[in-house]
Amino acid sequence: MDFQDYIRTIDDWPQPGVSFKDITPLLADAEAFKAAIDAMCAPFIDAGVTKIVGAEARGFFFAAAMAYALDAGFVPARKPGKLPYKTISESYILEYGENQMEIHEDALVPSDRILIVDDVLATGGTAGAKSRLVHRCGATLVGYSFFIELKALEGRAKLDPALPCSVLITL
Repeated sequence: MDFQDYIRTIDDWPQPGVSFKDITPLLADAEAFKAAIDAMCAPFIDAGVTKIVGAEARGFFFAAAMAYALDAGFVPARKPGKLPYKTISESYILEYGENQMEIHEDALVPSDRILIVDDVLATGGTAGAKSRLVHRCGATLVGYSFFIELKALEGRAKLDPALPCSVLITL
């Protein structure tokens, strides 16, 4: 399946100069979405993943479905003030701003084996923040899985090169 057929580019959104990759056509097609989830899970079937950490908002679509497919828990990483319990946070820089990522302080334990999942690997900011949160909790990070990588933004350089990083589409 050519997953690129299910992505549209929206220029100058959410601000001028940004070419937003819209994945809603993929999400709306049951066969394409299932194929994407299966392909993103495949490299990690035998990794012993116990939890998947996914970032809001679009990363939730992939991370929650992958957690179900891999029989793992799902941990939402959210922007400040969105989680109801005590949190830990990490700052990050993205291609058009700066923000923080939070998880509940009890979401991960040292025995957990974590897969970080998101829709797009751009600058590596959100993935880096999630990685730091995993390490702060003492859990083991086993890899990264992304639907799209925007290669020109060099986000992969900010990830741990010793860990597997699976990407379905490189643009």
